[in-house]
Parts: sequence; C-alpha cells; structure tokens
Amino acid sequence: MADVLANGRAACYKARDAFYACLEKEANKKPTELGHVGLLYPAECKKSRANFVSKCRPTWVKHFDRQYCAKKKLQRLLDNDESRRGPISLPQHYTFKS
Repeated sequence: MADVLANGRAACYKARDAFYACLEKEANKKPTELGHVGLLYPAECKKSRANFVSKCRPTWVKHFDRQYCAKKKLQRLLDNDESRRGPISLPQHYTFKS
C-alpha cells in the first residue's frame, strides 16, 4: 500500500513541477486562464495544468497554488527593479454594488 501512495505522490509532484516550469517559461505571455486562489496562467500551460489537476488531489492543487502565489508575491516585493516592485492585483470573483 505504501508503494501506491508513494507512486501517486511522485506523479503529482512531477505534474506540479511541469506546470510551474511552464509558468516560468511562458512568463512573458498574457495570462488568460484562472486557477485556484487567483492564480493566472497563459493558455500555453493549459495542458500541463490539466495534467497537474488530474494527478493531484484538489486540496493539494489549492495548497501548491497558494504556495506559488505567496512565493511570487514575496519575490515581487523584494525585487530590485523599482518598476516591478509592489503588490500584485488579483482578479475579483465578484463585484460590490454601491
């Protein structure tokens, strides 16, 4: 039983790493797709995202997306380039009516 769980975890990590590598590779393209917790990614990474979602548990996908967003936010805040420094605006899932 332990081998099955270890194999599933390894497959999930491999799919996760492939998706986030795609995000880094396609960072200069306009993000059009929406993941969990406001994660935006380009359409070129749609296939690797689908593989990531299919190989990992939904709670793990949310967890990894949160980790990635937090890491990118911290990198942006610590970035030496003044034009890139500052908070990242995330899309809103709803709007307030006044």
